[in-house]
Amino acid sequence: MKNKSQPTDSGERLQKVLANAGFGSRRELERQIEAGEVSVNGKTAKLGDRVTPEDTIYIGRTKVGAWRLKKQEAQIIIYNKPEGELVTRDDPGGRPTVFSRLQKLVGSRWIAVGRLDLNTSGLMIFTTDGELANKLMHPSQQIEREYAVRVNGEVTSEKLQQLVNGVELDDGFARFEDIVESGGEGRNRWFHVVIMEGRNREVRRLWE
Repeated sequence: MKNKSQPTDSGERLQKVLANAGFGSRRELERQIEAGEVSVNGKTAKLGDRVTPEDTIYIGRTKVGAWRLKKQEAQIIIYNKPEGELVTRDDPGGRPTVFSRLQKLVGSRWIAVGRLDLNTSGLMIFTTDGELANKLMHPSQQIEREYAVRVNGEVTSEKLQQLVNGVELDDGFARFEDIVESGGEGRNRWFHVVIMEGRNREVRRLWE
């Protein structure tokens, strides 16, 4: 039997287990651990600690139930986000959020794979598997994201080529992998674009 006063070399990293159990994002939990707000078996936790369902964990004064530490079967859903919904858990302005529309979970939480802004509609992936979400969102995976865009303005072939070659934005270089014209006339035209990353409002900023 493991001595509960000693850290364990088995199990999974503390922040990963707590994130999968729905106590916050890994980054948020890492900050709490570094601030000394998490304890394992009566001792202040540190980054790199590994835990199992046998361990006694507190976040502040809140005890983490052992059942929440057990590995849950991952769930994945596809959600068709309409315009007018925010991809956030809480909005101070009281506007509708995607998470308020999803099935309530016990012992885990939905994680959004990427974001769509308030005025954008489209399919989104949600999962309870934090590791899967991180892999899907990491640029190294080179996963294509396709958007249908309606452009109100003059679009020349030179501008389209510039968007494929790349544009310098405030937060760095960005480009579309592919652009396909999809109908419309005059100053109101549709395009399908492919991009490999998901920076904030990147598609809109490229066109602007």
